[in-house]
Amino acid sequence: MYLQKASRKKAKIKLCLQGPSGSGKTYSALLLAYGLCNDWAKICVIDTENHSADLYSQLGEYNTISLTGPYTPERYMQAIEVCVKAGIEVIIIDSLSHEWEYIINFHASLTGNSFTNWGKVTPRHNEFIQTLLDTNKHVIATVRTKQDYVLNERNGKMVPEKIGLKPIQRDDLEYLFTLTFEIDRNHVAMSTKDRTGLFSNKQGQLINEDTGRSILEWCNYGKEETGNDINTRINECKSVAELLSLFNKYQHLKETLKPEFEKRKREILVQEIHN
Repeated sequence: MYLQKASRKKAKIKLCLQGPSGSGKTYSALLLAYGLCNDWAKICVIDTENHSADLYSQLGEYNTISLTGPYTPERYMQAIEVCVKAGIEVIIIDSLSHEWEYIINFHASLTGNSFTNWGKVTPRHNEFIQTLLDTNKHVIATVRTKQDYVLNERNGKMVPEKIGLKPIQRDDLEYLFTLTFEIDRNHVAMSTKDRTGLFSNKQGQLINEDTGRSILEWCNYGKEETGNDINTRINECKSVAELLSLFNKYQHLKETLKPEFEKRKREILVQEIHN
């Protein structure tokens, strides 16, 4: 444990687009992606929406991976790995909602104590989300929303009342992203979570390629991550799973960094034996 000066590093955006069906999430994601990399060939849509990404092929020659059920966290992670190995710069996951619906349905199918069963299911979901966040690529994820209700008492009866739109995903998901936009049926986007500071005080807007370019400029502001920075992160890993997640993030440097990863892995395993 030691002190060090805070230093802004270059980053890859992790962005979430939330909205109801027909709000333009897929189209907006594609425009954002092009603004981020300026090359359609470097964009891939992991498509769970029955080939909906193909509807916008007139925009450019981007790539797609058609993901069909079951929408397990593991299949999403495999699709991300395919994108990384292919040199894709912007990964669009359209959408995350199918994964959460799978998790909910799988949990419901388990016998026994419901609370205990979450201990079997949650680690799979968490591993997928961590893989998404650790990927050394720009990631744009879409999430469906649905009408949410609460029960209020009226004249002695409990009556459901609309309270707005609720994302079809785990409740805390949007807070894990660097930037989250809510898109309405008129295709107007409002930022609900913004660590970039680019959109916090702005009115609703239509997302376009310039939006992506602004985000890219923010991502590129800062220092390049050095070998020493990565070695520090390797040595801070407390488990083999955490180490593997970091290794996957830096696959483009895996040959160079492999000795450091192997060394830390041995240290962790020795510590686990002694504990």
